[in-house]
Amino acid sequence: MANLCFSCKKELDITGRPGRGQTCPFCGSDVKVCLNCAFYDESAYNECREPQADRVLDKDRANFCDYFEFRESSSEKGKKGNKAQEKAEDAVNKLKGLFKDS
Repeated sequence: MANLCFSCKKELDITGRPGRGQTCPFCGSDVKVCLNCAFYDESAYNECREPQADRVLDKDRANFCDYFEFRESSSEKGKKGNKAQEKAEDAVNKLKGLFKDS
């Protein structure tokens, strides 16, 4: 899995979890940030799907979160995104079937 910088979208050569002070060699942005994390979700409470994580206000700045995991690269996300979209469409079709006039 390729780890991508949230800022410049270039591939980072990092294995394991990055350190808080680690920066992108291409653009200088912090690496261990919410915007690079798999748990980051704008629609979730505190914009994080990890319920035990402390609130982080600056999503693009380095933090001390113990739950950080790199998000999937766009190519891998696209593969999973199609499955999620298919599941959502299937659920909508089932609901439409339930409320169909007999």
